Amino acid sequence: MLRVVLAEDSVLLREGLVGLLERFGHRVVAAVGTADELTGAVAEHGPDIVVTDVRMPPGFSDEGLRAAVELRRHHPGLPVLVLSQYVQRSYVEDLLDSCDGAGVGYLLKERVGHVEEFVDAVRRVAGGGTVVDPEVVRQLIRHRRDPLTRLTAREQEVLALMAEGKSNASIAAALVVSEGTVSKHFGSILGKLGLSLDDATNRRVLAVLAYLRG
Repeated sequence: MLRVVLAEDSVLLREGLVGLLERFGHRVVAAVGTADELTGAVAEHGPDIVVTDVRMPPGFSDEGLRAAVELRRHHPGLPVLVLSQYVQRSYVEDLLDSCDGAGVGYLLKERVGHVEEFVDAVRRVAGGGTVVDPEVVRQLIRHRRDPLTRLTAREQEVLALMAEGKSNASIAAALVVSEGTVSKHFGSILGKLGLSLDDATNRRVLAVLAYLRG
């Protein structure tokens, strides 16, 4: 069972997420609607993970994400999963910069196809993993054209799947190729990006994301 602090300004969505998390055996120790309440709830409850939206009162711009970044500065090991309709690029980079081995995730609400995907992402991030929607990766890629332009279309597909935290076996299944082919693509990607090979899946994902952040 995970102890979750949830920050979402939409009452209906907030209550729906509370019910969903509790249905899968987790405990929502606080469900709040503002960034200030999020900060206070983390201080009070010391949760296993924070799940937060980006745009929250009073400005509905980036309050939730900025609060998450600030929380990671004060609580470096705190896992944070952002669940939003928007990619807030500058603060995505700040959030990823604050990883240091702690779990982090960024999902886009409209791209979560099954509730199990969301609950699995919560579990993986709470366990120290990295879960980033491929669209977030694509938007980061668009801001780093060189030397990413040296990657083939297939290598960019592999890179996006890597950023989701998928294993070589999962990538092979998604692309209908062999694991050996994925390994070759992976080696080529790291070579073109000037990154060293690391057998730890989460650490290699963070290395690639660090490069994409530039």
